[in-house]
Amino acid sequence: MSLPPISFEFFPPQTPEGAEKLTAARKRLAALKPEFFSCTFGAGGSTQDRTLDTIQLIHAEGHQAAPHLSCVGGTRENISALLNTYKEMGIKRIVALRGDLPSGMASIGEFHYANELVSFIRAQTGEHFHIEVAAYPEFHPQANSAREDMLNFKRKINAGANSAITQYFYNADAYFRFVDETRKLGVTAPIVPGIMPIVRYSQLARFSDTCGAEIPRWMRKTMEGYGDDVESVQAFGRDAVTQLCEKLIAGGAPALHFYTLNQANASIDILNRLGYRA
Repeated sequence: MSLPPISFEFFPPQTPEGAEKLTAARKRLAALKPEFFSCTFGAGGSTQDRTLDTIQLIHAEGHQAAPHLSCVGGTRENISALLNTYKEMGIKRIVALRGDLPSGMASIGEFHYANELVSFIRAQTGEHFHIEVAAYPEFHPQANSAREDMLNFKRKINAGANSAITQYFYNADAYFRFVDETRKLGVTAPIVPGIMPIVRYSQLARFSDTCGAEIPRWMRKTMEGYGDDVESVQAFGRDAVTQLCEKLIAGGAPALHFYTLNQANASIDILNRLGYRA
């Protein structure tokens, strides 16, 4: 069975020490020949400058780089300027998201939904960028209904997105059901599963409660039972996530996108188990 392409997501480091660690992690992950590295932004687009800096470093190292762009806090003027900068750099891929409105921020910006941002990128840059959007196999936490969430996703694709990357999940059936339902709506774009390696249970539980990603009860109870035994949590996580990836690959997932949290070990361990080699 052939292995699908892989990609990795980073967040912009806040300190020189964090930047050094990310450079080291990126070098190790690059040996696995990913299709691209993406870089997120902070709440409200607050780290967009550091995102640009990180993307410049990735690009200078000779890798494909995909900056995240957010509706939140964005104006047509500053997003247009960023698009021009990325285009002049030779960046070919963008991850276009609505983003989350941070506490105390009164207005989301000139764009309210990701489909509006996608339409704007297409109007400004034509077909220059491969545009990725987000997908939610277990549905967006703010969606009023499953049907509404599906239609919102279709609007993003119809606005000009090329493909989608999902929120992380640990139930392969949720992904396959989501893909099946979108195909019934006429969506043909590739939907790439997002993979979150398990490093610390407390951190994962906090992320999942915030973003609406479900940790199956059996996984929660198992990891809770390990208490402060980090090594056992990580060993369990490697097994569980490897098995998830095996199901996704067997089921025809077009690629795998790893949320690295700027670390290399967990992703490399899982990918080595799947047969990826440097």
